[in-house]
Amino acid sequence: MQFGLIEMWQAMGVVAKTVAIVLILLSVITIYLFIERQLVFARARKKSLAVAPKLAELMKNGQLKEAMSLASKKENKVSHLARVTAAGIEEFLGAKESNLTVEEQIESAQRGCERARSLFTQELKRGLSIMATIATSSPFIGLFGTIFGIINAFRGMAMTGSGGIGAVAAGIAEALVTTAFGIGVAVIALWTFNSLNTKIEVYNTEMENTTSQIVDYFIRTSGK
Repeated sequence: MQFGLIEMWQAMGVVAKTVAIVLILLSVITIYLFIERQLVFARARKKSLAVAPKLAELMKNGQLKEAMSLASKKENKVSHLARVTAAGIEEFLGAKESNLTVEEQIESAQRGCERARSLFTQELKRGLSIMATIATSSPFIGLFGTIFGIINAFRGMAMTGSGGIGAVAAGIAEALVTTAFGIGVAVIALWTFNSLNTKIEVYNTEMENTTSQIVDYFIRTSGK
């Protein structure tokens, strides 16, 4: 008698099948979020590589308004570096127009950059809480199906009056399948979560460096 995946699926009870379907849906959600986030990160990287040199050149020439205008364009808002640069320049110019001291102008620029960095980081983290929840809950969802599989195994023993492998095979297989599904989905979710989190840390570091460079630029130019 063959007992492959199809046979195991046919032997599974309603609860175990429901658990398996839920876990499959969770794995699909995880993969979708992973791909969607990768596309967001790729757009941010590509746009930043294109616009960052232009912003640096404009700021080097003292063209702050032009740099802010470029960084604030709709197509450049996906760039994490452009977003931070635009916020820093906007706050600096606003503080300057308000006749604040040089120190206050620089502090305003720094706070603007930090706010933009914080907001963009939250945008990058969108969906990661769902992946973390899937990673932590999937083993327990699988365990739920495992319990019912064991119950079915004991039920088989009671119905046949025998403790042989034939009486418990279906229930044990059901329990093992749901356990494997739960662990597999958790591993996928945890791996994708950690992978994305690592990239977010890299982007966050780049935004911190950009903030530092903008503040240093204002410190140098304001002293002239």
